[in-house]
Amino acid sequence: MKVLVIGSGGREHALAERLAKSDNVTKIYLAPGNGGSQENPKCANLEEYESYDELINFAQDEEIDLVVPGPEQDLINGIEGLFRKIGVPCFGPSELASKMEGSKAFSKDFMTKHDIPTARYANFSDFELAKKHLLSIDYKVVIKASGLASGKGVLIPENQQEALEALETIMVKKKFGSSGDEVVIEEYLEGQEISVLALSDGYTVVLFPGAQDHKRIGEGDTGPNTGGMGAYAPTPIGSPEHIKSALKSIIQKTIDGMRKDG
Repeated sequence: MKVLVIGSGGREHALAERLAKSDNVTKIYLAPGNGGSQENPKCANLEEYESYDELINFAQDEEIDLVVPGPEQDLINGIEGLFRKIGVPCFGPSELASKMEGSKAFSKDFMTKHDIPTARYANFSDFELAKKHLLSIDYKVVIKASGLASGKGVLIPENQQEALEALETIMVKKKFGSSGDEVVIEEYLEGQEISVLALSDGYTVVLFPGAQDHKRIGEGDTGPNTGGMGAYAPTPIGSPEHIKSALKSIIQKTIDGMRKDG
């Protein structure tokens, strides 16, 4: 079995290493890969590609059996559908399903539509309207750039003045570029976070153990968010009761809602 892994980060390196442990996998190509990924004898790095057409042609020429994209942006761009069109299985969500990751505003509206628990929020693409909303509420908020921002697009102000500054940073100063054209102003929820990842074919759901991701740069969960300072699994807060509750009230409802929406 030949596998094409798309991406150049540690994520793709880890995926390739795990795939290489399978006796069913004979060769893994990484586009473009990195210095670490090429050390495994089953792995080979490819040159930087200019377009998805190059990857599609490569997959056809080399008779690739499976494509595994790493970066979210590739999935949001619809890479899964491009490979599906040529009959090559691609492990990842469709372009439409990827909007759940690519647009926080879309995902919040989706959760509301399908009665999935979520914090109070409002979406804005107009700075003055967003500012007016901030001045009208009396609870602590987080300000989120709706688009992808390498995990750094969520600002956690401590008071109203900081919230206004965060809003200006995203929408006016464009710290996150076009990803901040729309923002989500969301109620701040106190407590520990748990990440529950799942695989699904659109009906059945298979869960991974609960994980805890630590995103803020400083000790004691302080400072701005990063793409991730570290994560571990399983986590003590991922009790069977918590996981069961998440599956019933969030994950299964999400899968069912995505299927209904096409």
